[in-house]
Amino acid sequence: MATGVPQYRRPTAPRVPVGHTPALLPDGLDGGLRPDRGTSSAGGGGSATRAPADYDTVTVTVRHGLETVDILRLRRACGAVLQSAGGSAVSFLVPAGTARSWHLPGSSCTPGADLLPPTDPRWVMPPAGPQSTARPTDAWVLRSALCEAACTLTAGGLGPF
Repeated sequence: MATGVPQYRRPTAPRVPVGHTPALLPDGLDGGLRPDRGTSSAGGGGSATRAPADYDTVTVTVRHGLETVDILRLRRACGAVLQSAGGSAVSFLVPAGTARSWHLPGSSCTPGADLLPPTDPRWVMPPAGPQSTARPTDAWVLRSALCEAACTLTAGGLGPF
């Protein structure tokens, strides 16, 4: 690192207000959440937990998302990732406040997240650890991996998006 050169700082955004939580799943499958504590039983499949102040979600197409997951796994920087119910999109959990400054073509970032049980088969990278806590992916690392994945897919003849 050079001395005397200004270093960049990551902007911080305030937390998302409680109660402002769009579904993590872009296909509209929200798990039937109740407004009281944020959990409910989904038809035979377990429960979803609402985490409005902890996470935002970045959603991309499935091909772009899976390539990005591979890149992040190689960097050992991949947090929790969920595939949509229809299988057409992949959603990355990122720290809360990311949605306010996210502007990347080919992706969308929404505040809040609906978390599914760790055993749900839609998790591409499930929550891990002793309490099965969902770990978010750093937004700047994710942005870099999404751009790299787009370049890789385009070079392979699978783009543009």
